[in-house]
Amino acid sequence: MDAPLFRTQWSLDPEVTFLNHGSFGACPTAVLEEQSRLRARMEAEPVRFLHRELEALSDAARGALGTFLDADPDDLAFVNNATTGVNTVLKSLRFDPGDELLTTDHEYNASRNALDFVASRWGVKVVVAKLPWPVTSAQAVVDTVLAHVTGRTRLLLIDHITSQTALVLPVADLIRALRERGVETLVDGAHGPGQVPLSLRQLGAAYYTGNCHKWMCAPKGAAFLYVRRDLQPGIRPVVISHGYNSRREDRSRFRLDFDWLGTDDPTPYLCVPKALEVMGGMLPGGWPEVMASNRAKALEARAILCQRLGVAPHCTEDIVGAMATVGLPDGFPAVPSALGLDPLQDRLLFEYGIEVPITPWPRPPHRHVRVSAQLYNSRAEYQRLADALEALLR
Repeated sequence: MDAPLFRTQWSLDPEVTFLNHGSFGACPTAVLEEQSRLRARMEAEPVRFLHRELEALSDAARGALGTFLDADPDDLAFVNNATTGVNTVLKSLRFDPGDELLTTDHEYNASRNALDFVASRWGVKVVVAKLPWPVTSAQAVVDTVLAHVTGRTRLLLIDHITSQTALVLPVADLIRALRERGVETLVDGAHGPGQVPLSLRQLGAAYYTGNCHKWMCAPKGAAFLYVRRDLQPGIRPVVISHGYNSRREDRSRFRLDFDWLGTDDPTPYLCVPKALEVMGGMLPGGWPEVMASNRAKALEARAILCQRLGVAPHCTEDIVGAMATVGLPDGFPAVPSALGLDPLQDRLLFEYGIEVPITPWPRPPHRHVRVSAQLYNSRAEYQRLADALEALLR
């Protein structure tokens, strides 16, 4: 199946060249149909669905997710998004004056805000490791982060795949090295699941939160938080609900706390099994081939843009996933719109029908175009973007 045929599996606007799968994802129509079916079932008898059926449905969804992530389902909790997962962990932990919380200068803004908020509450210091740029190797990232670890470091917060710069960071090596130093790691894996192979058992992170609505293509509002079994007693959801004083003994305290946070629409995460089935069935090799295909397209897109714009790649191929960023020449006006979007991003959409993010990095006026690669994208779309950028940046 080629890109135009893949596109029929999504309800994307045919008038838009959609190269921004990374921001919010896009959900296949077959998964949206499953969500509609589940919503109809819920509304036909809400009490039966939410009180009598939801627990078993949630267990099944976590089971499918656990298989995909190579994790025990009982170590997973569904949350609305990865930002909620980061906040859940940070707001559960306790720190002492003089402690240090480590992160990098590529950390996602919302997660960095949560880290700063918690640091101010406890009176602790946020230490920022400035990663090399351009990035010459994964080892250079490891060396830079470890150089900022001290005897006061208590936690590393790090993106698995950076949002602004689309770097697949060597989180496994960092987790292992930090644990040897007595430091745990919270991985902000918003872009990880479905973009790169992931085994939470092997990774060994203390905490990992990821979105299912991005590269797994589940509906918006489906995400998860993984907490290593020995650390679960110290983690509470951001909303305390009925599970807090439950006397049930057939489920762990972690399950009781997280499985019911109040009335909400559970259908996004209940669709995770369907999303895994649909996306995994699009290519003969299943999910491994889907991820490999998307990565190959991202590298092709990067090559096209670098050649046409006359710039060099800012990182080696081994730390590229299904997204790639390319540096843009300076000089184009970079005052964001009222919605915080770069004017170049708006012009690409409104004048050329291309949806792609333009990201300031490391600071204005320097910026990058970040291209996402999904099965429905084609080489012609990347060439169309290159043509538009050449015209706008002359």
